Amino acid sequence: MKTTLFRWYDSDVGHSFRTSPVAIGAALVALVCVICAVFAAWVAPHNPFDLTTLELSDARLPPGWSTEGGGTWKYPLGTDDQGRDILSAVIYGARISLIVGFASVILSVVVGVALGLLAGFKGGWIDGLLMRLCDVMLSFPAILVALLIAGVGRAVFPNAGESMAFGVLILSISLTGWVQYARTVRGSTLVERNKEYVQAARVTGVSSLSIMRRHVLPNVLGPVMVLATIQVATAIITEATLSFLGVGAPPTSPSLGTLIRIGNDYLFSGEWWITVFPGVMLVLIAISVNLLGDWLRDALNPRLR
Repeated sequence: MKTTLFRWYDSDVGHSFRTSPVAIGAALVALVCVICAVFAAWVAPHNPFDLTTLELSDARLPPGWSTEGGGTWKYPLGTDDQGRDILSAVIYGARISLIVGFASVILSVVVGVALGLLAGFKGGWIDGLLMRLCDVMLSFPAILVALLIAGVGRAVFPNAGESMAFGVLILSISLTGWVQYARTVRGSTLVERNKEYVQAARVTGVSSLSIMRRHVLPNVLGPVMVLATIQVATAIITEATLSFLGVGAPPTSPSLGTLIRIGNDYLFSGEWWITVFPGVMLVLIAISVNLLGDWLRDALNPRLR
């Protein structure tokens, strides 16, 4: 493990990371957000979803520094309409948003890479059929397709548990996300399949599946890594949009989008902190991940070395 880390540290990508203050700053912000989300049970001062600990008398308290308005440092970022600690709710909400975002991107990568490899390597009617399917998917706005799938899923499974609700949410985001990976991998595969090492593998009798898995796939993963990094932020924002519209995460496990929607009802009555702090957390995650994706794209581009 140490050898791998040292090897990466001395590589061109590692040098690019060490000399990029933006990449280092974005990585630190993203790391802090991920650590807080993963260890929410230990980091958060309260459990905002434990109904036995909620006190309605503490509802809509301002942040702790606003002592004149009744704020207390027991709730550093204030409370919502149910008396939940905003800081704890943001940490737990970020965990849900990150889980949905990463899971949907992983599913999109698996489906998109597999179909892109198949289309680029086999060609013919398979390539034509899959690319026309991609064109159809791209003709619809991604958020509308996700909204449709999420709405249909809730209608078909009205009494579904949290796991089913999250499964439908992840599927709705992944249904449009795989297209970009498929088109990217297909283009790279069209270039790789005519190179000498692929022809040599064919001559020696290696099966097409083995050639795609062992030879072509490792050489087309560079653009996929860049795209996946950027798409994590897009998936998180899509999930927040669906939750804001009421078809995302279930109310019993609100994500950042749900918290923003709840706070939006109290924004003009003066309780700005209920929606501002979840929004700030969402912006920090999206910007840090996007900046990391931009750095990775430049670091893996041989023309910029």
